[in-house]
Amino acid sequence: MWRRGKEQGWRPVRGEPVVLRGWNVIDLRFAEGTAQSRMSRWSPDRLVVDYTRTMLAALRHVPEPRQIGIVGLGGGSQVKFLHRYLPSARLEVFEIDPAVLALRETFRIPPDDARLQVVLGDAALELPRRPAAYDLLLVDGYDPQGIPPALSTPGFYRACRASLREGGAVAVNLYATEHARHVAYLRAAFGERQVVVLEEPRQSNRVAFGFVGHPPRPPRPPALRWWGRRALRREFARLDAVWPGGAD
Repeated sequence: MWRRGKEQGWRPVRGEPVVLRGWNVIDLRFAEGTAQSRMSRWSPDRLVVDYTRTMLAALRHVPEPRQIGIVGLGGGSQVKFLHRYLPSARLEVFEIDPAVLALRETFRIPPDDARLQVVLGDAALELPRRPAAYDLLLVDGYDPQGIPPALSTPGFYRACRASLREGGAVAVNLYATEHARHVAYLRAAFGERQVVVLEEPRQSNRVAFGFVGHPPRPPRPPALRWWGRRALRREFARLDAVWPGGAD
């Protein structure tokens, strides 16, 4: 979720997701001026929005994840990117809103297969049932009011930590929210020195990372296909600059 200026012709709807189509992009919206997701019509698995790339900088810490958990499907930007460029990983996605799931084909999200499962359910309830299940966890769960209360508690961040294996990482998108409170919960769950935050210069977003342990030594390049590594090279460098655990 991120914010731009008002779009001409916008008509607010009571909390229901709305699809806005431009000549080159398709947006998923919950509120006026606030985009939940954006897809390129010509390259549907390209990460158009800055913070979606920043979250995947966590692959510097977890270069070869076998299991990835994702909280919030939206338009499936990261799901499509990872499904195409990280074929060695299995993705489990939690989405609580059936109206969002109904737009899966509109946003060209692949069907479930051996590498992808989309679950209709509440991540706040599901994560505690999955101890040490994931190598990487991506949290981008929003409703029309922002981050839901169930995803805004110390217990939720403890569940995030418990769902990760040793050497794992979580990346959390914090948009227009009480980010300091969420970062404090992350630090309580992961440890003061195991959490870093990257600001998004062009958006009202910041991405918080929580790390379990340290990355492999010597560092290994992420197991992404070449184009995927190229798409994230700037984000890898940004994370390396603020977290000494991520680079030599």
